[in-house]
Amino acid sequence: MAELIKIYEENPSPKEIQKVVNVLKNGGLIIYPTDTVYGLGCDITNNTALEKIAQIKGVKLEKANFSFIVEDLSNLSEYASINNQNFKILKRNLPGPYTFILPGSNNLPSVFKKKKTVGIRVPNNNISKALVAALGNPIVSTSIKDDDEVLEYTTDPELIVEKWGKLVDLVIDGGYGDNVASTVIDLTNGDPEVIREGKGDLSIF
Repeated sequence: MAELIKIYEENPSPKEIQKVVNVLKNGGLIIYPTDTVYGLGCDITNNTALEKIAQIKGVKLEKANFSFIVEDLSNLSEYASINNQNFKILKRNLPGPYTFILPGSNNLPSVFKKKKTVGIRVPNNNISKALVAALGNPIVSTSIKDDDEVLEYTTDPELIVEKWGKLVDLVIDGGYGDNVASTVIDLTNGDPEVIREGKGDLSIF
């Protein structure tokens, strides 16, 4: 059964963050808070863990539309190609409850080499930011939801453990999560195109 650990978003404990990072580095799966719904994530460099997430979600890894959770925009060019216009859009809206679809770069991990695009997230959540910073590379992530519905039980960490406890290694209790997913915006064709309406102000696009 997955371990449930409490981490406070206002001031995440470095000791507890390191505990989670150790699980990630050992190929473990975690469920963690973001600024929208709770996410299911693993270390981007661990192919075995990536395969596990794809299996849980019922998709082939090379075709999966998982998000890359990054700490900030500084190392984004490792995974995505960004022109000046798109960089300004990202800088204006991140961190925030948005997933931006961008052209993939040539440095993508081998399992994602065939993907032409990547989804990038910088959640406005201190726990997720601290995790990525301590890990030293992105977390590959997908929201914990069935089909396209974000259900109530995905917001309560204790209920999350009940449902997901046998599938993941660790669940972070960062308080109640939101039940509205991120807004997905495609930046691959020039003007921003909203692919999925979720949390966040759409009027800015």
